[in-house]
Amino acid sequence: MAWFCIATSVFASEVKLEEVKVDSSVPAVERGVEAVMNNCHSCHGMKYIQYRDLLNFGIDKQKVDAWRGEQSLDAAMFAQMSESDAMQAYGKAPPDLSLMTKARNGGADYVYSYLIGYYVTPEGVSGNHIFPDTKMPDILGMSGATEEAHRTEIQNNARDIVSFLAWAADPHEQERHRLGYYVLGYLFVLTFMLYLVKNQIWSRLK
Repeated sequence: MAWFCIATSVFASEVKLEEVKVDSSVPAVERGVEAVMNNCHSCHGMKYIQYRDLLNFGIDKQKVDAWRGEQSLDAAMFAQMSESDAMQAYGKAPPDLSLMTKARNGGADYVYSYLIGYYVTPEGVSGNHIFPDTKMPDILGMSGATEEAHRTEIQNNARDIVSFLAWAADPHEQERHRLGYYVLGYLFVLTFMLYLVKNQIWSRLK
């Protein structure tokens, strides 16, 4: 994404956002990170995500190694463009994508609606329904897609990107959920054992 400037605007709050179902499965997140690396990583970084996080989640190691190049697995996914070059080119560094789905009103729906919200006016001017003042080009090509099959393909691509960004905003969510099940199971067993102990003590008192 050459310029992922999707700041919330007054206009955006008046537009109905498209609803998207975030897919937190490994295949969906892997497709999403691949799309981000191909389309967004040149300008946008993800400073809170390390390449090791991708590996730990289950992303294919060969792909992770190809993306990180000579960088360590513990390196953050910084943008390929330096901040100074971005400042010189745009006057402002493109925003970090790590927490993008949590930073915008509407969350994943907002980001998804933004990605597929591009159009071209009869005069040939490109615009975006969600954020008209955006400087980012239509990286998925939605504005030029006239066939329904092509538009569906772009929507699926955008959904995968959003699924990855939603995971990146909270990469330990599934781990917390698993831990929560263990804690609930432990509390259930402990409660049951205390109940048996209580019955045994009261039976002696009777």
